Amino acid sequence: MTAFTDEDVPGRYGPTATTEADPREVGRVRTEYSPAHDGDPDPGEIVWTWVPFEENDGRGKDRPVLVVAREAAGTLLAVQLSSKRHDGDREWVPIGSGPWDRSGRDSWVDVDRVLRLHEDGMRREACALDRMRFNLVVHRLRERYGWN
Repeated sequence: MTAFTDEDVPGRYGPTATTEADPREVGRVRTEYSPAHDGDPDPGEIVWTWVPFEENDGRGKDRPVLVVAREAAGTLLAVQLSSKRHDGDREWVPIGSGPWDRSGRDSWVDVDRVLRLHEDGMRREACALDRMRFNLVVHRLRERYGWN
């Protein structure tokens, strides 16, 4: 595992910082499954980036996120993953386990919070989520926010 200083953490500071996006104010969103294992984040891929805590107090942590759409400006919209159980919580979509979690734990995706990230703000590409699980997440986002 690579050790980072606070200043080296991709997505934490500056113009490539990961931020929270208002999903109802992002304009037209076209979600499409288009993973390409090329080191760049693409819709359908799980990547690692710095994610600020919801309190937006400067704290946060490096975590996996699922990229769900590319914006016209070149930024990406993503939703965070968690291995904390969220059974029965409508804002969390269960996606099971995958190579993004070295311990093989099940994961949930938070559709209540949408993040905006930059290609230069991610630490690494983890894997592509299969189309079926991606579609489950996107369906819930479309229901919730009226996205295409």
